[in-house]
Amino acid sequence: VAGFPLFSSLAMREVPASHGAIVIGLLPLATAVFAAWFGRERPSPAFWLSAVAGSALVVGFAVWQGAGGLQHADWYLFAAVVLGALGYAEGGKLSRELGGLETISWALVVSLPVLVPVVAWLTLRDLPAIAAASPRAWGGMAYVSVFSMFVGFLFWYAGLAKGGVARVGQIQLLQPFLTLAGGALILSEPLDAATIAFAVAVIAVVALGRRAAVQQSAPAPAPEPPPILPGRIH
Repeated sequence: VAGFPLFSSLAMREVPASHGAIVIGLLPLATAVFAAWFGRERPSPAFWLSAVAGSALVVGFAVWQGAGGLQHADWYLFAAVVLGALGYAEGGKLSRELGGLETISWALVVSLPVLVPVVAWLTLRDLPAIAAASPRAWGGMAYVSVFSMFVGFLFWYAGLAKGGVARVGQIQLLQPFLTLAGGALILSEPLDAATIAFAVAVIAVVALGRRAAVQQSAPAPAPEPPPILPGRIH
């Protein structure tokens, strides 16, 4: 609810959406790692090979755009990737029991006691800036609140529950390409050939990994109850 949007927003103050979109391309690999760690999923070696190759392209792009080193905003983006992947893995596992609607709804409800005081303090602190915000900015806020933080997750968690966190998580490799297009159309950010080439390469590599096998490990069997001996009260 808070970690991924907070750190990605901090990063977007320093780099264009096109750069952030490519680095966020690490999210599918990180999601698969947490799915294998917490979700009892066992991706095949072919899956890991393609996911690592795609992630290597992502890191290479970030270093190249940072003139040989990582930018300050990249560390924000890496933190967003780790927290987002952990949330997806745990949310996908929980949605198998609760459902997609219930999972994201309860996540928002549980976060209220923490977020309401923070939002109230920020509102009072930044009241002049909030009052001066343009209708376009408020429209963006409304979209992020309703669709990115709620409606989108209804379908996302339902898909993770049905198809497996690691495999369905690779769909996120479409996100960089769509974000590049959105940044160009909405924010008028320029697109160069190298950025487009990296995006297409990452999508192609990890798309191959979606065909690789991902097995679900069987849950540990429940312990057998102790035998009931005749003549004793249990």
